[in-house]
Amino acid sequence: MAVESILVFLVVGAVAGWLAGQIVKGHGFGLVGNIVVGIVGAFIAGWLLPTIGLSIGGGIIAAIIHALIGAVILLVLIGLIKRA
Repeated sequence: MAVESILVFLVVGAVAGWLAGQIVKGHGFGLVGNIVVGIVGAFIAGWLLPTIGLSIGGGIIAAIIHALIGAVILLVLIGLIKRA
C-alpha cells in the first residue's frame, strides 16, 4: 500500500470519526480514537451496507459517508455497551 493511500485512508477515517462524534454526542474519543472509530466504522459499513442492498457510489465523499454510517453504528453500539 502506497503512502498516499494510507494518508487518504487516515484522513477519511479521521473525518468520518469526527463527524460521527458530532452526531452521536458524548461518545467522542479524541483525534486518534476518532480515526480508529472511523476506520473500524468503514469496515463495518463495508460489510453491512452491501448485505442489506445499499450502494453509495464511488469517490472520496462516498467513502466518507460510507465510513460515517459505520462509525455512527459503532458509536451507538459502544454507548449501549457502556450503559449496560
